Amino acid sequence: MEDNSTPPLRERKHHRTRATIIEAAMTLFAEHGFDNVTVSGIAARAEVGRSTFFRYFVDKQEVMFADDAELKRVLVTVAQERAAALTPIGDSLAAALDVATCGVLAVSERIAEHSAWLAVRQRLIEEHPDLQARNLVKQYGYVEAGVEVLLRHGATLEIAVLASNLAAACFAAGHARALAEGIDLPAAVSDAFARFSDIAGPSPR
Repeated sequence: MEDNSTPPLRERKHHRTRATIIEAAMTLFAEHGFDNVTVSGIAARAEVGRSTFFRYFVDKQEVMFADDAELKRVLVTVAQERAAALTPIGDSLAAALDVATCGVLAVSERIAEHSAWLAVRQRLIEEHPDLQARNLVKQYGYVEAGVEVLLRHGATLEIAVLASNLAAACFAAGHARALAEGIDLPAAVSDAFARFSDIAGPSPR
């Protein structure tokens, strides 16, 4: 019987090539700094052509955010599953924050699966204003996605925006602590939510 769980060969090759480009780019960024690395250099390191690079990424900045689409899918999928159990959320900040917490913790766990470049990526972003700007746009995208999930499940606009931004703040606090102390990212993010809950009160489970 054919194993339908195994991706087709073409898809596996696509993922391998993409992963190779990301690894090559991040290695070069770590060694030489972001500004001193070119697309041609990344392609050469990955042993692919420039045209192949541009089939996967629009520019070298986007390599830094290569997992953005996947992480957003994780956030939305997990948040929707939790929200379905609490619909309609209405004006309940506790329920909305519960949904946002589940989504953000799932994102943290997925990031931790590929955390080898976490510290390097953060250093590069801090050193480069253009990367800071693009990072802010990406972060806003996660907040916006969380808001949309909450609105679809009956939350008021005020509650949806507040809960999504509070969850984003807890992630930022956990991320900063994980990098500063070298601890597990999901644990640090979970601790940040716990500290907030100590003040705000527990969310419904």
